[in-house]
Amino acid sequence: MRPLDPRLLRYAHAARRFLLIGALLGFAQTLVVIAFAWLLTRTITLTAAGESLSTIMSTLAALACVVVVRSVLIWLLEVAANRGAAQVKSQLRARVMAKLAERGPDWVASQQSARLSTVVTTGLDALDNYFARYLPQLLLTMIATPILIAVILWQDLASGLTVIIVIPLIPVFMILIGKVTQSVQQEQWKALQRLSTGFLDVVGGLGTLKIYGRERRQFDRIRSITEEYRTRTMKVLRVSFLSGFVLELAASLSVALIAVSIGLRLIDGALLLGVGLFVLLLAPEAFLPLRQVGAQFHAAADGLAAAEELFTILDDDSVATVPAVSTADAAAGAGLAFPYAGQLGQAAGALRLEGVTVRRGDSVVIDQLHAEFAPGELSVLRGVSGVGKSTLVAALLGFVPCTGALTLGGVAVAAGATRPWLAWSGQRPGLFRGTVAENVALGAASAEPGRIVQALDWAGAAEVLPSTVLGVNGDGLSGGQAQRVAAARAIYRALATECHVLILDEPSSALDSDAEARLLAGLRHLADQGRIVIVVSHRPAVVAAADRVIELQELIHV
Repeated sequence: MRPLDPRLLRYAHAARRFLLIGALLGFAQTLVVIAFAWLLTRTITLTAAGESLSTIMSTLAALACVVVVRSVLIWLLEVAANRGAAQVKSQLRARVMAKLAERGPDWVASQQSARLSTVVTTGLDALDNYFARYLPQLLLTMIATPILIAVILWQDLASGLTVIIVIPLIPVFMILIGKVTQSVQQEQWKALQRLSTGFLDVVGGLGTLKIYGRERRQFDRIRSITEEYRTRTMKVLRVSFLSGFVLELAASLSVALIAVSIGLRLIDGALLLGVGLFVLLLAPEAFLPLRQVGAQFHAAADGLAAAEELFTILDDDSVATVPAVSTADAAAGAGLAFPYAGQLGQAAGALRLEGVTVRRGDSVVIDQLHAEFAPGELSVLRGVSGVGKSTLVAALLGFVPCTGALTLGGVAVAAGATRPWLAWSGQRPGLFRGTVAENVALGAASAEPGRIVQALDWAGAAEVLPSTVLGVNGDGLSGGQAQRVAAARAIYRALATECHVLILDEPSSALDSDAEARLLAGLRHLADQGRIVIVVSHRPAVVAAADRVIELQELIHV
């Protein structure tokens, strides 16, 4: 774990602004510390010399002002740190969420959902300590310590050389302790991830576990993981307290060495009281930022470990999208939305696949597929289970890399380009807590009640009221109703944004014949408006209602 990861500056621009503000405040705070030490020294020397109170009052007033200014600077640095932490967390969350959306559900499904959610939520929240405690002290170490050493050297060469000789001892102890801290912190982070994953798995399958009477065993497992996490947390705390003691001891001995040297020279008369007192007041301030960096490193370790996980997600280009086209029109694909948005009809053109090949690892799932989906038609993709229907849909959505030519109206669709001309609904409803209307209008800037009702009607869910409040994962609806509400979400997007292409993956697998007929009637309305409607299904009623059926054949791997 590096003290300041350059990737933090690359992915979160707010961190750069905080470093600039923190450096300015740290420099001002250093000047105030020097002024405080000088004014306090002058006050003591004047008092020792027997000067009158009226003579000392001006120095005391200046000293009080310096104390107030220093307090204000400390407060401003803390405010800047807290605001910087909030902005950096917001930017990093936005970055990682955009990255997850770019990679699509196929990649996300291959990861541990608990790990991703822990990194994005609890993990990033730990950056508060990194910005509020650790980074300000790191800035002060880089700014204040060299300046204070220079002032000490200027006032007393012997004390300055002593500081230069003994101050490297603290970084040496920090490095040794840091290696131990990194090891125990990583183990604690892994234990937290295991706890999150295990708890999520148990909650998700609690109903099944209860049916088969296996919930007690999982209770014991969760208790065991929790105990492991508690043990590792206590180990981290022990290392933290031990490291704090070692750093304080090293700094105290260093300051004591300087104090003894100054005291002996004061007795000998080789050093003036004012100079000796001034240097003695500055010496602890020279060591303080470095001591605090070591002490606060442990408070920031959680955030650094989580940030490392997050940067791994952001930096991993192993699943980068392969260019889907090699034609000269690829550059126009990114702007494909504007020629077609709001211009439905035959003029928009067909969606064509020419020699499209999709791979899953080393296996070819779709090989050299040639297909055409015409506007105004209801097209059905069918084939045996595992033949690659959902994989082809993922490739059309841009979630899975593919090769070949994919064009809409003769214009190539670029790989990685957004597809505002496309609306879709997957096999899983993906509903959340809230009203049906909020679920249907998900992602829209403003909900249109009339279109929400129309979308539900065309999805065959007219009996579901938009005001119905759903629980987590759509609790409150039957499986068929949840499926139709998810289809209504895609239909609403097609109606609200004039999407040219609508794709539904197994939208009627949990529907009875009447509900399926109502859904097919709604899809026919959408096709009659000039849209390309693609349905993945093997249901006889859906195939019978189709204008075009594309049969995917299973590949034989030799």
